[in-house]
This record gives sequence, structure tokens and C-alpha cells, in this order.
Amino acid sequence: MCLRVQGFKCELLDVMAETVDSDFHLGRLIRQELIRQKRSVTWLADCINCDRTNCYCIFERQYIDIELLKRISRALNHNFFNELAAYMESVVKVSTDVS
Repeated sequence: MCLRVQGFKCELLDVMAETVDSDFHLGRLIRQELIRQKRSVTWLADCINCDRTNCYCIFERQYIDIELLKRISRALNHNFFNELAAYMESVVKVSTDVS
């Protein structure tokens, strides 16, 4: 499942044909980093030029658009792409070990 933000509401869209791994969740990682830095949701919304309510929708997303993730990474000075890459390496390793 993937969330698309439109205005002040979140629309749930079933855009993924295959089952996603529930262990990795970018939205949760972003929320955890925001809390770790003791920053507010309003602060993040201002930094990425969106409404505060959209940030709450972002926290619910398991996967996020690359451009949005880049803006969030810059705002929080945290490279979420490294975490995504590490996760993908573990997934690839597991799938090659099984074959």
C-alpha cells in the first residue's frame, strides 16, 4: 500500500502488486529521526514546503518518492538512502542465499 497526499487528506492507493516487507518502513524511520533531533512536525513541514498534516501522512508511508526523501534527508541532515541501501543489500543477500 502507498499513500498519496492531496491537499489536507491522505488517499490510500493500492499501487504495489507484490507484497511489501513490513520490517522496513521509511515513514517510521523519518519520524524516529525527527524525534531524536527534538524537532517538531511543523518545523519539518516548513523545511520541505508542505502542510503539517501532510507530514503525518508521510510518517504512515512505508516507501516514499525519491525526490521527497531527498528533501527530507536534507532537512534532517540524515541520509535515509543509506538505510534504504543497507536494507536492500540484506534483502538481496537473503534472496541469493536461498537460491
